[in-house]
Amino acid sequence: MSEKYIYDLSEGDASMKPLLGGKGAGVAEMTRLGVPVPDGFTVTTQACIETMNNNGEWPEGLRGQIADALTRFEQRAGRVLGASTRPLLVSVRSGAVVSMPGMMDTILNLGISDESVDAIAAESGNERFAWDCYRRFIQMYGEVVEGLSSHVYEDALTAMKRAKGAESDTDLSAADLKELTAEFKRISNEELGGNWTNDPREQLFRAVEAVFRSWQNPRAQVYRKANHIPDDLGTAVNVMQMVFGNRGDTSATGVCFTRNPSTGEKALYGEFLTNAQGEDVVAGIRTPRPLSELRDVLPEAYDQLIKTMRTMETHYRDMQDMEFTIENGKLYMLQTRNGKRTAAAALKVAADLVDEGLIDKEEAVRRIEPEQLDQLLHPAIDPNHSAAPVVTGLPASPGAGVGAAVFDADTAAEKGAAGEPVILIRFETTPDDIHGVLQSQGVLTAHGGMTSHAAVVARGFGKPCVAGATTIKINPDAKTVTIGDVVIHEGDQITVNGSTGEVFNGPLALIPPRLGEDFQKVVGWADEIRDLGVEANADNGPDAAKARELGAEGIGLCRTEHMFFGEHRLPAMHEMILATNDEERRSALDKILPMQQADFEAIFAEMKGLPVTVRLLDPPLHEFMPDLVTQALTVQELELTGADPGELAAERTTLAQVKKLHEQNPMLGTRGCRLGMLYPQIPDMQARAVVRAALAVLEREGETVQLQIMIPLVHLQQELKTQREIVVAAVDDELAKAGKQLDYKVGTMIELPRAALCADQIAQYADFFSFGTNDLTQTTLGISRDDAENGFLGWYESSGVVKRDPFATVDVDGVGQLVRMGVEKGRSVNPSLSTGVCGEHGGDPDSIAFFQTIGLDYVSCSPYRVPIARFAAAKAKLAQQDSAS
Repeated sequence: MSEKYIYDLSEGDASMKPLLGGKGAGVAEMTRLGVPVPDGFTVTTQACIETMNNNGEWPEGLRGQIADALTRFEQRAGRVLGASTRPLLVSVRSGAVVSMPGMMDTILNLGISDESVDAIAAESGNERFAWDCYRRFIQMYGEVVEGLSSHVYEDALTAMKRAKGAESDTDLSAADLKELTAEFKRISNEELGGNWTNDPREQLFRAVEAVFRSWQNPRAQVYRKANHIPDDLGTAVNVMQMVFGNRGDTSATGVCFTRNPSTGEKALYGEFLTNAQGEDVVAGIRTPRPLSELRDVLPEAYDQLIKTMRTMETHYRDMQDMEFTIENGKLYMLQTRNGKRTAAAALKVAADLVDEGLIDKEEAVRRIEPEQLDQLLHPAIDPNHSAAPVVTGLPASPGAGVGAAVFDADTAAEKGAAGEPVILIRFETTPDDIHGVLQSQGVLTAHGGMTSHAAVVARGFGKPCVAGATTIKINPDAKTVTIGDVVIHEGDQITVNGSTGEVFNGPLALIPPRLGEDFQKVVGWADEIRDLGVEANADNGPDAAKARELGAEGIGLCRTEHMFFGEHRLPAMHEMILATNDEERRSALDKILPMQQADFEAIFAEMKGLPVTVRLLDPPLHEFMPDLVTQALTVQELELTGADPGELAAERTTLAQVKKLHEQNPMLGTRGCRLGMLYPQIPDMQARAVVRAALAVLEREGETVQLQIMIPLVHLQQELKTQREIVVAAVDDELAKAGKQLDYKVGTMIELPRAALCADQIAQYADFFSFGTNDLTQTTLGISRDDAENGFLGWYESSGVVKRDPFATVDVDGVGQLVRMGVEKGRSVNPSLSTGVCGEHGGDPDSIAFFQTIGLDYVSCSPYRVPIARFAAAKAKLAQQDSAS
């Protein structure tokens, strides 16, 4: 028996999503619940996977199973595909396991042909409708299945409308559409060299194959990469009986959400078009009408739709995104899925569903993707501005974006990737524009509505979008957009407000985000669930304040080197570096100490009552000195111009020291604790500055921080032993002089493979380990982060050599095992050892999931990643519970 690759709709349900895809499982579930759904069958994701794994060859038996399923389908429908009497027409649609709206292909009206078109006209009593379906089919089949360019058909349609004086395609008559169909067929045969097939069954097989192929198209690959969707899931193919929203004024098609996907409000949200097919709505070709108007146009269908929306939301216990068609007043549901929504909407929907008793707090946290919260942390337009909008469109995706106007997706992708903020302006976006949308600060379209592709994709990625600004005139050749009397050229700065639909000529000031009640409520639920502590990386008072505001439970990494680079501090650093003996070095460090103390006081004042981990000086000393070549040229210029002998002598001294400090590979040279070993006065000074700051805050505020001092770049037990002794001696001396007591800890950063391998030795002198996974990744993989990410690593990712950038998501098999080993070995000799991560991975949800499994105590990340880490830690705990049960 060959594997079963086909399921009739009556055979499926929602639990079969991995096999039937989201769309197939959704329509099967609606069928099971008695919701009106067109009949059909689903080709499984497994068939697609096997086809991909076999160089495009279908698995044995698939063709026969499709033929058999079609025969059963025809018998149920009482119709035959392509017949000259009672013909059956079908749609062929993709259905990924994870929703990928607009990324893959669809073919509508398959089964219409020269043999069946007259029967369709006679049966419907509407000749125009029949020829409208035929011309649409030829275009979709030509583009999707045969790979012809869309412009060859669009140019012919535009020419026809111009010749007939028609503003829209709905203004074309039956005779016009019959003529257009003949032109489309001529174009297709010419482009294909006469190889256009008229056999509907063969067209069906080719359409299924085309949908399989669309899983691998560039836009789908970009979308999967951006959303971390695996490439090996494949897509199902749904073959369903066509129902027609383009049969006249009693027919319609539309998209609806059971709640507002931008705000989460429990309010009517959706759009429709009369006398149209579904692609007209989602592609933004025509600007649709708000769903509320459907009550006046088709009241019975409207009432049934509202009832169905409530039924499906209650059944799935989540906001639903649904597609529908009304044919001659009768409602059919074509799809239901959990709706894409903004982060603000996700939080409100989750909170409201808990209040309504549909889900519990844990389920609410499960529903929210941590990285989506990043959308809430972006700025908005300053409401105090006095600028007037040059145009107002539809507020399709909230937020504000400022950038240079660009008119094509490739330019947007190129400039955005290079760090230039851009706003993508299009007549309407297509799925192929996704790479440009991803790199833009915002999107502006002339056509399309709130449920168009541009709006859905922008909301999913947290990009502000203004859609349907119908009065703007875009000239893609001249790369200009004209809005009234204003002409904006490519490169000119504009501002879009996706929350209001307003567009402004020029850049407006932005203000920091404000986090609302829903955010605080749902993130609070995450805090109740998680085990992992979440701290922040912060080097100054303002960053520390922002971290605490966003829920950080301490500072897991305070880098002291950033404090040395100030304009008034470098001279003292130079003096210290140029010192020829310990006395001169101590004198210079005495000047630096109060500067360091003041910095620490600012941080400690913001974080009092919480732990703060201060890392002692980490980079090599040459970073504080002029570049070798630059200093050599300075000396040479002074020599050639007869400069003051004293100035020349000073610059020569500096050059000599720069040469002395110069290393071929400084990141693996004299830095971190190695500097402290050579110059013990440095850790001594820093430890004194730290404890004096803590005592000053204690005296001033009545409370201070939980102090932790971290020794960097240790790989030998003796290094940590020696450095700990220096730090403890300095801290205890300061406490004795002040007559105060203060609990403190001394630990180390594990950022070298040997440190992890010998963690049991190092832990004998450590109160805590903080894994510096940035350097640990570099030293374990033997690659430079900056060079790799600008070089081969991008190619590795795109070619599938590595699934994820190891500097963004921890390399579990390599670096991850060193972290696991370091934790286990460290705790084997020191059971009370506290362990955490303070590299970039501390804010990455996938990495956090791994850190949960190996029993870390905390993660530390940049302040604006703190809410994301709090959510990710809760989801990691829930996932761990689920896998154990």
